[in-house]
Amino acid sequence: MFDKIEIFSKRYDELNNRLYDPTVASDATKFNEIMKEVKSIEPIVLKYREYKKAQQTIKDSLEILETEKDKEIRELAQMEMDEAKDSLDGIEEELKILLLPKDPNDERNVIMEIRGGTGGEESSLFAGDLFRMYSMYADKHGFKIEILSSNETGLGGYKEISFMVNGEGAYSKLKYESGTHRVQRVPETESSGRVHTSAVTVAVLPEADDVEIDINPNDLQIDTFRSSGAGGQHINKTSSAIRITHLPTGMVVECQDERSQYKNKDKALKVLKSRLLKIEQDKQNAEISENRKSQVGSGDRSEKIRTYNFPQSRVTDHRIGLTLYKLDDILNGNIDEIIDALIAYDRAEKLKESMENK
Repeated sequence: MFDKIEIFSKRYDELNNRLYDPTVASDATKFNEIMKEVKSIEPIVLKYREYKKAQQTIKDSLEILETEKDKEIRELAQMEMDEAKDSLDGIEEELKILLLPKDPNDERNVIMEIRGGTGGEESSLFAGDLFRMYSMYADKHGFKIEILSSNETGLGGYKEISFMVNGEGAYSKLKYESGTHRVQRVPETESSGRVHTSAVTVAVLPEADDVEIDINPNDLQIDTFRSSGAGGQHINKTSSAIRITHLPTGMVVECQDERSQYKNKDKALKVLKSRLLKIEQDKQNAEISENRKSQVGSGDRSEKIRTYNFPQSRVTDHRIGLTLYKLDDILNGNIDEIIDALIAYDRAEKLKESMENK
């Protein structure tokens, strides 16, 4: 393990020296490319240097204990050596986690699609609650939300809504949200006070780069139609809404949120490319992880991943058995505790697998 990290350490120094090269500093593309690589290996290198510093502290302290006669200095050296020894195991475990293969999508922007499922209007209302939750979460983390398409209901919910989450590392956090979210609560229209169960599906797609997904224009059927829903006088006067059908897969994407037909087409193509990328990546992952015992990953949309129980103010993530009794807090975008627990569980499983496969 340490031979591999030593290579990273030398590369880290080499890259940092190159950043001071005037020819690199004047080339924005090259500079950003190097900075990206520096940033990707920096956590490993800094943690490794912390490990080496602890080892050096132990070595220096042993020398003092062997040669020094002063009692106070010996006690101080012993204390420093004990602290360094205690830290070594923890640092080594952190290094093992940092060396696990990274998800190549982690630094990408995210396209999220929320759809009301079983439960009619109640599921549409909860789709709106989830959109609000993710919007507030994004705001807390400095991510930007851009609505790509939406189909609102009369009561303020969404039959479906697609939106982009722009921000470094957005996918690394939100990829665990893909799946079926179940809600248990008393609908406002329910006079008898009975608790109803509804479901909403969430899909999380890494944004596709143009170079990754090359779509043949002949494979696309593009239709225009008049927008419907909220939108003022513009609605129904111009055919600015876009429907794109990808003929080889039958996949359909609609976008009508912008007044400009061009902007709607651009957004629809972004969604289509991201969906096609996800299909390709899912195929590859299925082949790679066919024998994997446990996988939190990004989940499948059909998998029930979480339940939001309003009467008990309870949220349960079924994949890791985590239950929290702070529903209002979570629906206000404070989902870090859940996401951090999922990340920790996923890393632990991958680390366990890597050890088993050695």
